[in-house]
Amino acid sequence: MAIPIPSRQLFIDGEWKEPVRKNRIPVINPATEQIIGDIPAATSEDIDIAVEAARRALKRNGGKDWASATGAHRAKYLRAIAAKASLQAFHVQITEKKSVFAKLEAMDNGKPLDEAAWDIDDVAGCFEYNADLAEALDARQNAPIELPMDTFKCHVIREPIGVVGLITPWNYPLLMATWKIAPALAAGCAAILKPSELASVTCLELGEVCREVGLPPGVLNILTGLGPDAGAPLASHPNVDKIAFTGSSATGSKIMTAAAQNVKPVTLELGGKSPIVVFDDVDIDKAVEWALFGCFWTNGQICSATSRLIVHESIADEFLDKMVKWAKNIKISDPLEDGCRLGPVVSGAQYEKILKFIETAKSEGATVAFGGKRPQHLKNGFYIEPTIISDVTTSMQIWREEVFGPVLCVKTFKTEEEAIELANDTQYGLGSAVISSDLDRCDRMTKAFDAGIVWVNCSQPCFSQAPWGGKKRSGFGRELGEWGLENYLSVKQVTRYISNDPWGWYTPPTPKL
Repeated sequence: MAIPIPSRQLFIDGEWKEPVRKNRIPVINPATEQIIGDIPAATSEDIDIAVEAARRALKRNGGKDWASATGAHRAKYLRAIAAKASLQAFHVQITEKKSVFAKLEAMDNGKPLDEAAWDIDDVAGCFEYNADLAEALDARQNAPIELPMDTFKCHVIREPIGVVGLITPWNYPLLMATWKIAPALAAGCAAILKPSELASVTCLELGEVCREVGLPPGVLNILTGLGPDAGAPLASHPNVDKIAFTGSSATGSKIMTAAAQNVKPVTLELGGKSPIVVFDDVDIDKAVEWALFGCFWTNGQICSATSRLIVHESIADEFLDKMVKWAKNIKISDPLEDGCRLGPVVSGAQYEKILKFIETAKSEGATVAFGGKRPQHLKNGFYIEPTIISDVTTSMQIWREEVFGPVLCVKTFKTEEEAIELANDTQYGLGSAVISSDLDRCDRMTKAFDAGIVWVNCSQPCFSQAPWGGKKRSGFGRELGEWGLENYLSVKQVTRYISNDPWGWYTPPTPKL
């Protein structure tokens, strides 16, 4: 059952504030194509206000309130966000709001409710995990460095990098935001979040959670708005010390260019066209389910989607036949319906873009083995059947470009060497998968894949403890795990001369008699 969309303003300096220009953006439910609410539209003026608030938060009380506080102090807030409304008695906060948050996400971006609920569990888990990292950070401070000279002592201090701009996508609205917010706050940074205008509702609700738990003002600011009006001025702002971005490779290039003007570091998690290689020694039904899940999870709108299926030629016909049968059994419905496994894509523009990819594939000679159109029983909403495309060549657009929708293309191979060549035949390098009962072969494939993530006998599992990121045009830097925290830390070397003897490099002046 649908619920009302809360009406929020921008979350700046611990308060809800109306945008300077007072503009708002409609929220459209992709399942119905109806406007169900609106969100504030920030502009450069609002970004300036948020950056000032973030810088004040870092300096407040000489930094003791946040930036130079202990990791254990910051961890209390992270746990409070994940689990309860006050620092004195942890009950439930994100967990308590799970049902509401999950429904809001399903209504905002079309994700099946079961998936959205899973995401909210991961949000709470990510805050908890980064609270652990924040506490462990205290023990890593002043870590000694062994030197070759006994006249010096050296240690390192890990400090927050400063004010960070976080720009996040619409496919995992609150979870992708949390991947950045949690480690940034654990490190002692102050953050400005700019979520995608296509799905921002739960990110704004996170602001209310932060207000309820008493997060110090300015530590987290949440500004919704259009990319050119809010994202661009955030990326280029001279008083923002780092940008972390998840989204398209094209936008990532623009953000790199903007950040370069002020020589600020960036972390980029961009697009993908990931392979899944299936050998002829598999349990076909198990492998079919992983192949479908790897591409159709999140309605196919996932940067790591294993959307290029490379299957051994000896089982290809049987594999394709079973995939079509399994795909026919996927429940396509309103995301709030029980058992929904494929909802609508996020917007009308995305819907048209995906259909154009499918039409181009057909015009180039590929075969649509299943799907490729609107489900007959759904007259409204941005729904596309799970689509399987065969007879694909490596020169086709569908093989080379990211679709970001429920579209799986299929190609066959004869040898392991050919499978490796096909798998790495892409400008991207985010995810990759191999399915085989031969673990030695899986190990060879793992080493051969030119990607940042490898899945063996599965596709798409993701854990807060394990690094996430890619190579080539899929970006650089790693999120999650201890690597995610390091993104937001600056290492300071401190070296002290401990000898009582003078340095003795220069000849001292002769004292006058």
